[in-house]
Amino acid sequence: MVSRFHDLVRAVKKASYILMNATAEQKNTFLEVLAGRLGEESGNILIENKRDLTAARMEGMKVSLTDRLVLDEKRIQAMVDGLRNVALLPDPIGEIVSGVTRPNGLIIERIRVPLGVIAIIYEARPNVTIDSVALGVKAGNALVLRGSHSARHSNRVLADLSRRCLGETGLPENAVLLIESESHQDVQELLSLRDCIDVAIPRGGAGLIQSVIEHSHIPVIETGVGNCHVYIEASADFPMAEAILINAKTQRPSVCNAAETLLVDEAIAQGFLPPLAEALGARGVELRGCEKTMAILPQAKPASEEDWWCEFLDLILSVKIVSGINEAISHIHHYGSRHSEAIVTSDYRQARRFLAEVDAAAVYVNASTRFTDGEQFGLGAEIGISTQKLHARGPMGLRELTTTKYIVYGNGQIRQ
Repeated sequence: MVSRFHDLVRAVKKASYILMNATAEQKNTFLEVLAGRLGEESGNILIENKRDLTAARMEGMKVSLTDRLVLDEKRIQAMVDGLRNVALLPDPIGEIVSGVTRPNGLIIERIRVPLGVIAIIYEARPNVTIDSVALGVKAGNALVLRGSHSARHSNRVLADLSRRCLGETGLPENAVLLIESESHQDVQELLSLRDCIDVAIPRGGAGLIQSVIEHSHIPVIETGVGNCHVYIEASADFPMAEAILINAKTQRPSVCNAAETLLVDEAIAQGFLPPLAEALGARGVELRGCEKTMAILPQAKPASEEDWWCEFLDLILSVKIVSGINEAISHIHHYGSRHSEAIVTSDYRQARRFLAEVDAAAVYVNASTRFTDGEQFGLGAEIGISTQKLHARGPMGLRELTTTKYIVYGNGQIRQ
């Protein structure tokens, strides 16, 4: 059965052949124009976002998840800044990755080229619409965007604005397509279009990501799920550890790089946990602990096996007292999602061991997991945080949205 989206997505594919040959100047002009328009039309964007927020609250969406949906002047300005930052970055397309002249005289170069057409399937966050457009277009890719029901008005106004700016700057409007269908069956149809879409990238919760992996006929780059841990090692500076943990958990609990589990060395648990629990309680954090934790913190609820696996995306924190770094690393390897993990320590050897042995896209010493972010890493923006090992890992910026091809120069060589 031919998908009803086939003709629409086929038009995106045709637009990708034009976009892949656009100059850096053309792409940067588009980004600058779109940045300016976002600022000029922020009032209308906020009106559409308010429609989404009103509907979400009426449908009973949790406050922590509603935060992911919100656009305000500050977040719109962040999108504007992101577009301009991406415009300042070097264009990766055409970059020579390697080159060699063979004994037979063939000159072989490997150069960076666009992936082609990328399908982004995402939940809530309307800023993903602009981040995807910024990085996708700068890397020469056309985009099929499928946002969630909860952000439909916000996504529509941002995608329409992107398409208008493409046309105004001489680039194909069809390089950006927003699929507004809310049917899961339609997503599966979209993921069957191997002849038009080159790669799919899901951004959202575990359920969305797993569904895309299971139903896609297109290569998938896994992103997102962040069961992130902060391990407070025995030599940690208490004020530093408390500040890092509070930031990692409470600065924005609804995002994938927020901490979900605290691991504390048993040698310091008695002195460290009570003041930390008081500080977390003042910020509305619910604690769920192991038996040793509850013996120190009677206000903590018992942690279930499910809690150790859970990406709460809320003001909930699992707490486990461990015997040392061996148990901490073992716990992370068993329950972690390979996203972001942190140790707070004053012991150089323990820091080096944690960095070497913990298997995650980003591993921190004495810093918050909240820094796992394309803008914070100097990538301008990100398309997502890849938690797999092929073809990209960690925050995905411009280079992660490219592939390579070989170009070969000869002067009549034939193979014997």
